Amino acid sequence: MKLKVILVVLFGTLFVGCKKEKTLSEYMVNSWETSYLKIEMPTVNKTDSLSVFEDKFDNNPERLAQSKYNKDGTFSAWFINPKEKNIQKQGESKGKWSLEKDSLFIEYFYGGRDVKVAYHISKTEEGFLGKSKYDWDNDGEFDDVLIMKTKKITTK
Repeated sequence: MKLKVILVVLFGTLFVGCKKEKTLSEYMVNSWETSYLKIEMPTVNKTDSLSVFEDKFDNNPERLAQSKYNKDGTFSAWFINPKEKNIQKQGESKGKWSLEKDSLFIEYFYGGRDVKVAYHISKTEEGFLGKSKYDWDNDGEFDDVLIMKTKKITTK
């Protein structure tokens, strides 16, 4: 009798512990806010000068980047000013996204140009970590490294 109870408890625990984890594609269908950003540009303006931009967004920033990835492969990204009483989306861009294994591919129009960039994505406790190599400084060299951390948010 005790053996049956132990086996039932053991298999019940095993069954509950085998809950299916969301795929990365399912995980990405959500709303996100950038909580850390670092861009290293080793040849800024075609020089041998290194320029590094880094923001932890922890000193009451004037702008926060947010985005929403939809199940149909579309997304939108915008900025908000958290200091405003009625927070409005500013500078909204719309585009397309797709995943291939652990690579996120996004296409959108921003700042007067078409942007097509790939990120290596990994899940984190709060959201996801994205890393890309791209021409972020518009100097013609695809040698700039961007590291971005996000957290899940609720949007209207």
